Amino acid sequence: MNEQTLSKLEFHKVKEQVAGLTVSPAGRKLAEAMTPSSEYGRVSAWLQETEEAANLLTAGASIPLSAMEGVDVFLSLLGKGRIYNEQELEQLGVWLTSVAQMKKYMNAKRQLAPTIAGYADSMYDCPELREELHRSIRFGSLTDDASPDLAYIRRQTYIVEDQIQKRMTGAMGKYKSSLQEAVISKRAGRFVLSVKRELRKNVPGAVLDESASGQTLFVEPVEVAELQLELHQWKAAEERERTIVLSRLSDEAEKYSAELKTNVQAMAIFDFIVARGKYAKISGGKRVRLVHKPYISLIEARHPLLGEGCVPLNVELGLKWNQLMITGPNTGGKTVTLKTMGLLAAMNQCGLLVPASPESELGLFAHIEADVGDGQSLEQSLSTFSSHISVLRDMLRYAGGKSLLLLDELAAGTDPSEGIALSIAVLEQLKRQGAKVAATTHFNEIKTFASRTEGCQNGRMAFNPDTLQPLYRLEIGEAGDSHAFAIARRFGLPESVMARAEELLRRKGDGASPYIEVPEERQDAAHEDRDAEGEPSSSKRKEKTSAADIKDGVELQEDGAPAGNRGVRRFAKGDVVWIYPLKRSGVVYREADERGEVIVQVQGEKLKFNHKRLKPYIAKEKLYPGDTYDLDIVFESKENRKTRHLMSRKHVEGVEIVVKPEERL
Repeated sequence: MNEQTLSKLEFHKVKEQVAGLTVSPAGRKLAEAMTPSSEYGRVSAWLQETEEAANLLTAGASIPLSAMEGVDVFLSLLGKGRIYNEQELEQLGVWLTSVAQMKKYMNAKRQLAPTIAGYADSMYDCPELREELHRSIRFGSLTDDASPDLAYIRRQTYIVEDQIQKRMTGAMGKYKSSLQEAVISKRAGRFVLSVKRELRKNVPGAVLDESASGQTLFVEPVEVAELQLELHQWKAAEERERTIVLSRLSDEAEKYSAELKTNVQAMAIFDFIVARGKYAKISGGKRVRLVHKPYISLIEARHPLLGEGCVPLNVELGLKWNQLMITGPNTGGKTVTLKTMGLLAAMNQCGLLVPASPESELGLFAHIEADVGDGQSLEQSLSTFSSHISVLRDMLRYAGGKSLLLLDELAAGTDPSEGIALSIAVLEQLKRQGAKVAATTHFNEIKTFASRTEGCQNGRMAFNPDTLQPLYRLEIGEAGDSHAFAIARRFGLPESVMARAEELLRRKGDGASPYIEVPEERQDAAHEDRDAEGEPSSSKRKEKTSAADIKDGVELQEDGAPAGNRGVRRFAKGDVVWIYPLKRSGVVYREADERGEVIVQVQGEKLKFNHKRLKPYIAKEKLYPGDTYDLDIVFESKENRKTRHLMSRKHVEGVEIVVKPEERL
């Protein structure tokens, strides 16, 4: 499955949400590694697991999952001869108790969740090891029951400590007048009295420490010296026995190495399955019908990341038609429709329940590819159109009967006529390859293609023409309008602009070019500013050059005679021209020189063409408002314009604007 496509469909967000519902590191790893499968048996088993987990949660069950804290580290050290400490062995015992609880719980829920209950049968609660650990360790320490020798040593230790305590109490009363304070304390694990320095000779014994000021000495009275030595010996014996017991318990755990590792895997799987069940509860997921054939039939489907508030989607692809062209206004939900189809298909193939009616049906796709968003890549220097073409290339290469292809904004990013032709050619080829295609478009030619082609269908996103509000509802069988003019009026574009746009659209519908013409205001002015003989005044002659003069490529001088460069077409800076060699349009950056060479900007590059290779396409007056429009916005980079603005305000050391020789006017 294409990782880039899964990212465009925002599958990673779903994966993160599922991973966040796990309770153990091992379960989280499984969730993070989740990826769609196209194997029917595997997907069917996953869906069964998830549904059973969701049913358990719906029944109000509290599933005894284990967080398995420290277990991974413990198991990684098995077989390396390590002697584990009390805390590590106690964690192992607690975990084995969780395993036993899980086995008992799943056995009781076998009727409600038979599949995952069967998985618990493979787990080992290791009763002998578990009981030994519980008997030997409590609250992070070895118990007296850990071994007979340990119990004997501790009894002797208690006896000696009691004797020391009694003798220390007697010494404290005996040397009361020489003490700094009447307390018994410890230094280096031995009992001492706090004696005044000047009265040190009154208390026989060994000085073990002194205070920071030096005024108090901590003295071990001679009365307890032998007992303290005996106590130290018993403590050393206890430490030796502790090591023996821990070594024995560690060896016992080593014997169950295989069973313990199996338990970790099983508990991680339970954790992952339950997380999928939790996600189904949160997102309103249901188990839809899984079918062998690759098709989509979604009823009341919702995008899981949009919540309950989104409008349900009903859509079909791959049964009665293999191609669906979705039309309608911007912000009307076309892209969300594509993403919902792709994301729910991917989720279903991961064993996740999807937010849709259980009557929905989803087939299995071996290949899901989505081209949604503009896809522009600064790192790879790809334009939006180049990015679309790269995706289309991969689609054509891998497309087949089990492919789901989602194409957003067909024919976008390039000359519309070429983009439409290319899109239809691609759709025809994908149809021959049997791929299931859902695409969005604004172009009538593609809508017409879908309506006239067998196996293709139109659909539109519903739009309220009265309120100018999108309804986010897909209606199959009809092609929708973009409603660009209605939306433009709603957002406050001037009525004069809207009237002009509608006139241009009408001219295009009549088969005339809506752009290469003399503007109406100039036609009206042709009847004004004439001299006494009825001829245009000299001050207006150059401005009143007719469309025919421009079309014929003749520029007139002020006296009406052809310009010195006879036959050189007049192109003003800012005019859009058609470039025959490139078969695309560009914007004039520098007018023709004495050799008739014109510099034209094409996709940010300044290229030189002879005027004979160009023809008028759109006059600059049609594109830029007024005579004061700053054309540098068109030709200069944003960085250069910022730099130029900065330099106009003050001198900045080291800042400069580098202009290529061919770009200098």
